[in-house]
Amino acid sequence: MARPVKKPPEQWRREILEAAKELFLSKGYEETAVTDIMERAGGAKGMFYRFFQTKEEVLHALGDQMFFENNPFEAVRGRSDLNGMQKIRQVLALDRADEEREKISAQAVPVLKDPRILAAAVEANRRVLTPLWFELIEEGRRDGSIRTAYAKELSELLPLVNFWLLPSVFPGDAEGIRHKCLFIAEVLSAMGLPIIEEGMYERTERILGSAPSAEKAHFGEIHSMEEKQSIDEVQSIEEVQSIEEVQSIEEVHSLEEEQPMKKKHSIEGGCSLEETHPMEERRL
Repeated sequence: MARPVKKPPEQWRREILEAAKELFLSKGYEETAVTDIMERAGGAKGMFYRFFQTKEEVLHALGDQMFFENNPFEAVRGRSDLNGMQKIRQVLALDRADEEREKISAQAVPVLKDPRILAAAVEANRRVLTPLWFELIEEGRRDGSIRTAYAKELSELLPLVNFWLLPSVFPGDAEGIRHKCLFIAEVLSAMGLPIIEEGMYERTERILGSAPSAEKAHFGEIHSMEEKQSIDEVQSIEEVQSIEEVQSIEEVHSLEEEQPMKKKHSIEGGCSLEETHPMEERRL
């Protein structure tokens, strides 16, 4: 019987990631188990845990690997025919065109609800993307295509924008996300970096539209809460109106009760005056 072929650790890691990628793209992240990944990779389940603690960690590592395999910043770095601003717009266009990575990003939307995974993703974006953005913005400042005094601040802000748009991080509906995109476009334009186009919203909408059902259910919960709130507000208004109507009726009854009393007082007052007239005449 032939002994199993030994593989270097790095090869095992690459093959596990490749198996996970194929399964996530074909079956979906939620429908893929660790045993499925290792069956595709041709190894025992224990081998998986030599490299990754959880399936979520695999998804995060896979996103990093796919980015570096098709790094849009590297693709434009040597382009002498583009200025800094044009390079940034080309980076965004190449990023939107990477359909496989976009599908993996959609799988990651609900996973980012985990604070530990979210923190790791933010740190990775800060560490990797911030220097790359800063390099292009500074290049644009040197060639005159970008006029801003906030190169450092913009390079730190841009890697965080995607997290702000995700409803799993900041709850919101489709209209709210569109409004955020418009806000981002205005802020970046005011800071000298008019790079956001309609394609940004369309890509975000595609990612969220293809997110797993759990994330879509999250949208449904938001709408249900808003609808319930609207119903509660209507009921509250109706209750207030009913109370006001009751109060109005009570006021009418109170006025009707007061009028006979006033008439009685007037009659009694008249009698009193008639009684005082003779006394006044006598005093005179």
